[in-house]
Amino acid sequence: MSKYELNGDNLDLELFGRIINDQEAAVTVSDAAKKKICRCRKIVDSIIENNTIRYGINTGFGKFSNVIIDKKDTIELQKNIVLSHAVGTGEPFQKKIAKGVMLLKLNSFLQGYSGVRLEVAVTLISMLNKNVIPVIPQKGSVGASGDLAPLAHMALVMTGKGRAYFLGKMMSGGSALKKAGITPLELRQKEGLAILNGTQVMASVLAVSLLESQTLIKTADIIGSLSLEALKGSPSAFDERIQMARPHRGQIDTAYNLRMLLKGSKIVMSHKDCPKVQDAYSLRCMPQVHGAVKDTYNHAKKILETEMNSVTDNPLVFDSGNEVISGGNFHGEPLAFVSDFMTIAVSELANISERRIEYLLDTSTNDGLPAFLTSKGGLNSGFMMTQVTAAALVSENKVLSHPASVDSIPTSANKEDHVSMGAHAARKLYEVCSNARTVLAIELLCAAQGLDLRGSGNTSPALKKVVKEIRNRISFMKSDRFIQPDIINAEDLISQNKLIEAAERSGKLKI
Repeated sequence: MSKYELNGDNLDLELFGRIINDQEAAVTVSDAAKKKICRCRKIVDSIIENNTIRYGINTGFGKFSNVIIDKKDTIELQKNIVLSHAVGTGEPFQKKIAKGVMLLKLNSFLQGYSGVRLEVAVTLISMLNKNVIPVIPQKGSVGASGDLAPLAHMALVMTGKGRAYFLGKMMSGGSALKKAGITPLELRQKEGLAILNGTQVMASVLAVSLLESQTLIKTADIIGSLSLEALKGSPSAFDERIQMARPHRGQIDTAYNLRMLLKGSKIVMSHKDCPKVQDAYSLRCMPQVHGAVKDTYNHAKKILETEMNSVTDNPLVFDSGNEVISGGNFHGEPLAFVSDFMTIAVSELANISERRIEYLLDTSTNDGLPAFLTSKGGLNSGFMMTQVTAAALVSENKVLSHPASVDSIPTSANKEDHVSMGAHAARKLYEVCSNARTVLAIELLCAAQGLDLRGSGNTSPALKKVVKEIRNRISFMKSDRFIQPDIINAEDLISQNKLIEAAERSGKLKI
């Protein structure tokens, strides 16, 4: 069992990934964080005791913020907000995304500013460690005041209502908690609002998408190298001097990866006296295009990791000055922007991959390889239709790349008059990552087929290891066969990091 101690300020993308993907992970909380939670809760208790009017504690919400709630009804107020706001719709999020939502909400509470009791954090810890995963519908958030509707479905499970996954089955939240030995949470003042208010849903979807993107970005360099070899492309455009004349970090790192992957290739050596001056952009400009994706990824990662260790509900409780202050940290604009930006970047990763697929299949560009990489063309169609599928996915990605963050629909009787649509942006990114993985898988099949036809024994030591990994799972296609299982197997090689592991036996890839 792996144990991870959180303090509200030490969560990053790597740790997030380890926790949500490890069924045996055990989350603990630092003593300092526990003390901070308790100190800030005392301020909330004092407000309740003295009947001081503060938003969300003894007032209504949104348009009802000016409605004062009688002291005797303040606990019912928190129960009602959970029930009334649980209006999500659509298919539920993947379990790892829902687990990530709980993890991010817990980490936010550990800074104390939310004013919840320690029991709220303990409930989330217990659910995380015992793998009680709330069923959270994907649709219903406009990204301010945070992800209200989907987070309400998480809150339902915390209180013994709603639906949850436990031991591989979907059941009522109450049954899941009972089977796991967790006492349902009895909400107190401010706690329902604190759980519902925040950006944890869009942040979790973005985080899972960035983890996927990280794999795709590294793998694209590997697959692009295979295509370059199969097409007898020239590596001269990857010369370090060219990159240093335009020193974007991602471009430099991509060119480094390509040089490392191609080092020792006999196919590369054949270019010494080659009359070919320039390759197509999809080969020659991999440092510039893949590199720009890397730079976008690193920017998005920086924004996300700041958000992971932020407090995004409202109002916030400050033990310095004993104040409760209303603000707008729930607004998802920072995550909406980078989700849209990453969607564009990952779309381009698939876009340039599809162009390399076409080059591999077309006899006018593939430098002597058979049409559609098959013998007896006409009787066999070879990989003809795989490019059609790739084209369909690339086109779909272009539609999905329209930014969600430029849209806003006023809600709550115009009290919440500008929203981020950050959850939409993150969900689109997640879908584009899935499409891009399939496009890269198709390129992988075509590049491996082309390289075998060319003579894979002449490629570099690093790429020989990659080809071996591929051929352990997917055989050379001698004649037409059912290709969909090959695409699925290729996707598995990508998502399971098998290609990266094989390539990195010759050196670490940069991102």
